[in-house]
Formats: sequence, C-alpha cells, structure tokens
Amino acid sequence: MRRRIPSIEALIAFEAAARHLSFTRSADELALTQSAVGRQVASLEEYLGVPLFNRVKKRLSLTEIGEVYARQVRGNLDRIERDTLAAMAHRNAGGTLELAVIPTFATRWLIPRLPGFYEEHEHITVNLTTRAEPFLFTDTPFDAAIHFGDPIWPGSITKYLFGEDMTPVCSPRLLKGRTLLEPREVAEFTLLHQSARPDAWRHWFTQAGIDDVDCMRGQRYELFSMLVEAARAGLGIALVPRFFVSHEVATGELVLPSGMSLRSEKGYYLVYPESRENSPQLQALALWLLAEANRYVEREE
Repeated sequence: MRRRIPSIEALIAFEAAARHLSFTRSADELALTQSAVGRQVASLEEYLGVPLFNRVKKRLSLTEIGEVYARQVRGNLDRIERDTLAAMAHRNAGGTLELAVIPTFATRWLIPRLPGFYEEHEHITVNLTTRAEPFLFTDTPFDAAIHFGDPIWPGSITKYLFGEDMTPVCSPRLLKGRTLLEPREVAEFTLLHQSARPDAWRHWFTQAGIDDVDCMRGQRYELFSMLVEAARAGLGIALVPRFFVSHEVATGELVLPSGMSLRSEKGYYLVYPESRENSPQLQALALWLLAEANRYVEREE
C-alpha cells in the first residue's frame, strides 16, 4: 500500500521555515532561493489540506497545527538523520553501537579506556549518549546501556561490571593543614550532595555510628562531575565514587579527609535487550568491558 508521506524536500523546507519563521533565512540555510522554499511549503500545505503558517503583512507565524506538526517533523527528521548516519557507518564492515551511559561514568571511567577498545576493534564505532535513568530499548535507538543500580531490567540481559565505594573528598585548602578528620569532625564542614543520592551522607554517618547530625544540609548538584568541581573549588566535602576522583587524588588536587568509605549495595551493569544477544559488535564490546572491569577491580584490591 502506498504510504501517505509528503516529499522529504517539502518537510525539510517546512522545518527550516518553522524554526526561523522566515523563508529568506531558511533559503540561506538550505542553499535554495526564497521562492523555492515558499513553493515547497505551499505544496506541503496543499498536500495536508491545512494552513501551517499565518501570513500577515509578510510576517510568518505558525498556526496551531503548524506548531504541533513542526515539532513532530523536527523529531522525525532527527531520527532519520541519526539512522542514516548509523547505516552509513556500516560501510566499514564493522558496524555501529549506540550506547546509553551515565554521564560521569562515561567521562571518568569509560572514555579514557576506549582507545584500547578501538585498538582491538577498529571497525566498530561506539556512539555515546547520556541517560541516567532506565528506559525501554524498544522506544529508543540504543543497543545497550551502562546502568547503575540493581540488575533488574525487563526483557534484557545484565552483566555485572563492578561495585562502588563512596568516599569523602575535598580540597586540601579546606582542611587548613589537617590530614584525617574524625567522622564527627566531617559534619562540621559544608556537605556536598549528588541530587540522585540524597541519602548518601546519612548512610555514611550511620555507618560511622553517628545519627545526631544534620547530614541533609549543604548544596546539591545534578552530576557527580559538578560535585567533583565543587569540591575542587573548596565549597565543602563531597561524597563521591572513589574511581571518579582517582586522578585528582593522585595529583593532590583533592584529598581524602577520612579513611572511611561507604560500600554501595548497588553496582554498575552493562545492559542490552535479549534480541541483541547474538550481535557480534555488541558481544565484542561486552567482552572488552568485562575484561576492563576485572582489571580495574584487581588494581583496586
């Protein structure tokens, strides 16, 4: 059955015109003439049978249906472009993997190790997109995800990478010559929190046998990378996964004001849908990740 889909040229011209609210600027962007953009938009309106723009005294504004349609067309064009680039990547016979990752995990642990993956698999391209929360693979373009939490993801296979130790860190300037603090002394400083782990400091103090301090006060940051920068700036003591700050601790930019860490009950997992289990590219990535995770754990121990 023939699909009722307008021409791609008309959709591209409409999306540009809707974004700029100007046929002239749209024409400049698309390397077309103003009249050509106008004709494409007019043909689309004729095809749909509804006006997409209000044209008053040579000024453009979107109609109500035009605003809705513009958002939908923009999203679909983005998906088509992404899928096209992914298909083009197969020209090198290796293929492309779309991987959803936790932001700071990607920048602090995964990306510095990726050169090793490409040395072994030069024809596989791994594209990274940040996703902090679980999602349905059927609703996204992702082939796999690196997830922190529990190994529960319906319809998916989970591979345990490693656990997590949360440790206090701060700028050495904050301690003013002191080295190690007692847990109760830590409570005298400003506590820096990660928004998604609001109870982390409470668990840390509970583990230290302290339950009479206000451990919820202090600033909150969305990403661990922000938390690390706040600690470097001397804004307080942050509680972060130790491997996120290994470089800063090694260089002396950050110090560990307490020797006590908090072992999380959760862990980092590679997750992928059961339908992708036999993908050669995904299996190559999974084997490499597991080997890197094992090497990391062995070094930490």
